[in-house]
Amino acid sequence: MCPDGVYSFPPVVRIQKMRLLTDSAVMVAHGPELFDQGDVAWLKDVLRPKRIIVAGVMARTAAEESGLPVEFRAQPPSRVILAQDDPVFLANRGKTAETGEIFGNIVASRLGDRGLVHLECSGRIIYCWNGGDEELAGALSHGTGFKKKSVKTSVHRQENVREIRGCIPGEMVYVNGIVIGRATADVVCLRSAGGRIEPGSGLDPKLHGLEKLSSGGNIDISTAWCKSGQVRSTQPRIRGRVSPDGHILVIDHCGHEIYRKIPEDCCGVLAIGDDTTEVCGHICAHRGIPVLGIVDGDKDVIVPSAFAPGSVVVEVLYERDDDVGKEIMDNVPDTPVCWDAWIQEILHYLDGRVRVVIDLRKEDDAVC
Repeated sequence: MCPDGVYSFPPVVRIQKMRLLTDSAVMVAHGPELFDQGDVAWLKDVLRPKRIIVAGVMARTAAEESGLPVEFRAQPPSRVILAQDDPVFLANRGKTAETGEIFGNIVASRLGDRGLVHLECSGRIIYCWNGGDEELAGALSHGTGFKKKSVKTSVHRQENVREIRGCIPGEMVYVNGIVIGRATADVVCLRSAGGRIEPGSGLDPKLHGLEKLSSGGNIDISTAWCKSGQVRSTQPRIRGRVSPDGHILVIDHCGHEIYRKIPEDCCGVLAIGDDTTEVCGHICAHRGIPVLGIVDGDKDVIVPSAFAPGSVVVEVLYERDDDVGKEIMDNVPDTPVCWDAWIQEILHYLDGRVRVVIDLRKEDDAVC
């Protein structure tokens, strides 16, 4: 008997019960650092979750490189969690323990009456948000050695206003994958007016980025993907090229959409914009898919630069990358092509208007 008179299971039985709880749970993994730092591999071994579902673009890239048996969902973590019937917990590694807690607070606030169990590797804490599954949280704490903490969400919402918390002054701020400026404070405040995003406080704005963002149509600031800091800090693994024959994918300033759009026979990607070119190059490197990047030299360091063999990046000399990129978009056929032949054709077409800054073609590349 326990001191309070409640029957206590023998230690072995209690451990078995905790193991059954983690064995039957679904782990929703968010963020590339969780894979790059080895957290997912360790959690898989010590917790043995029933399934591991990956949420996030760069998390998918890191997961594919890891080779671990996982599933992918092109949805925010909150929507993935709400879709689960089994016990579920969120695994994350924030930039710091504080930003990890802030992220969990945001996800938990989007689950309605459903609580959240959140395993945060940065702070080594198991958060039990809003009356989440205390038994599961306890089992995770026992399996990992992380401290368990029960908390309530605290989200201050204002209509047409969005706060991005946990920023580090000087780092980039994104909305829907587009860099809109650099943080000047730990909280960046954005406003929505007439379908456009406007800087409030804590941001040194990048006007061209805000212009690109607004050109995509009305944006719901309450549900937009907002982030600060590098998208990923680890260099991707570069593999050999895919077949040079296939369809060309066009990505115009929305690199985070690439997984949703990429065709099975993709032979290359046309990426428009500096940051988009960097993101597409990074994502495609481990798949061996080359990129033609159209840039104008205003890139921010958001991921380690990497490109698959066959890639070419050109910088426009007197025009904007947007305008030249849209012009090239009109020259992307709907039918399968030979990537190398198409690249030669485009470079000849742009002769005198661009300079080649990266050329990873080889002399023996196939030309159809």
